[in-house]
Amino acid sequence: MNDTAKYLIHATIAADGVVERSDVVGAVFGQTEGLLGEELDLRELQQASKVGRIDVQIESENGQSFGEVTIASSLNKAETAILAASLETITRVGPCHAHIEVTDIEDVRAAKRRAVVDRAKELLAEGFDESIITSEEILAEVRESARIDDIDEYEGLPAGPRVHDSDAVIVVEGRADVGRLLQCGIKNAIAVEGTNVPDVIADLTEERTVTAFLDGDRGGELILQELAQIGSVDYVTFAPAGRSVEELDRTEVMDALRAKVPYAQIADEPNARLSLQGDGTDPLSGSRVPTDPAAPEPTDEGETDEETDEAVETAEFDVETVDEVAPAVEPDPAEPDVTELDVETPEEGEEPVADGEEPVADGEPETTEAAPTESDEEVSEDGPRTLRSHVEEVIAESTGLARLLDAEFELLEEIDGDDAFDAVERRETAPHAMVVDGEATQRLLDVAAQRGVDQLVARSAGDYVKKPIGTRVLTADQLLVEA
Repeated sequence: MNDTAKYLIHATIAADGVVERSDVVGAVFGQTEGLLGEELDLRELQQASKVGRIDVQIESENGQSFGEVTIASSLNKAETAILAASLETITRVGPCHAHIEVTDIEDVRAAKRRAVVDRAKELLAEGFDESIITSEEILAEVRESARIDDIDEYEGLPAGPRVHDSDAVIVVEGRADVGRLLQCGIKNAIAVEGTNVPDVIADLTEERTVTAFLDGDRGGELILQELAQIGSVDYVTFAPAGRSVEELDRTEVMDALRAKVPYAQIADEPNARLSLQGDGTDPLSGSRVPTDPAAPEPTDEGETDEETDEAVETAEFDVETVDEVAPAVEPDPAEPDVTELDVETPEEGEEPVADGEEPVADGEPETTEAAPTESDEEVSEDGPRTLRSHVEEVIAESTGLARLLDAEFELLEEIDGDDAFDAVERRETAPHAMVVDGEATQRLLDVAAQRGVDQLVARSAGDYVKKPIGTRVLTADQLLVEA
């Protein structure tokens, strides 16, 4: 009826008592019946689809009821006006005295005409593309589409044409990322197509040297965590913070691949992505990396597809290999060479040695000290705190408090348990662990995972819709049993 209605009758209703919608509708039909004759009888008009349903919105407050009545009509103006006036003859609704007043008769077609005129103005101003595309732009678009069409498939997943026979692969998130790397001359990329890493990728990582090149957001970090759990990752790098791989130009793609690090170096980091991007620190040496805004962009001049393919197939993307792809830039002796990574390449069969460590001689057993855990024997009062001691003080004593702890389990902040969410969210530096005398709700888990909290201990566990990957969640009873 609303599609064919010409007019909308709007009226207000006030009743000295509590009434409901059904009471109002019954009063409208009952007190107008026979008032205007058969031709304008409300029931007959509804059956003939000339009047729509009676829409009533009513609320009660302090023993009185107030609301609005709306009726759609496809009658002419005179008949609609008569029907509207008949509503004002209603004096009772149910057992209560009532008053109805018609406030407006809206012309639906006029409102539609106004909407048509306004939209036509917008289309006239913005809808006609008068730009002229040049021949160079046409050629550029056709060439770009041709390169993206080179995207192949590897067992149903978008991939570069060299994934089938390359000894190394680059794992990215989506099809557009594969296309972006193809435009940069990199032909051994394969996409996981979402945060649920397929078994095809897991099997592929066991056979090839794998570099994970992921978006600079939380989604990229979650993909890395799952990829590391079900497969094998050799190297990892991220796009700049807040950006995706498909947005990067050729220089940024190459810079990101040069900055890749062995996954083993950041495997234990609570937030691998933030440890590699954003603070301007070389993830290998720990020193600040100066940026040279005047550094020239690599060009394609003098470069062949065979040379690019060879550099990509190694997937090691050492500084020496990438320099084959981009033209060499003469180093300035006055500035440090930040592209050289101070990592020695191990001989075959040897384990890589991190910068600053002494290699282990043949025949000498490696001696490592086990890192202390919170389940070790209680330390003295003057020694470092343990997570268990905080749990006993906060939860076992039923304090109703929450504590935020650093990596040594020293107290950063103590607040009321109900304020734990706000405290974690507003802190400039996220805590390493949390102890809460209360329930670990889904909301608290989400903010802990988002901020990179490593451990969360609560009195009880709530009903989780999803449990975060990077945050370990325990109840106090579980922790004390483990300890």
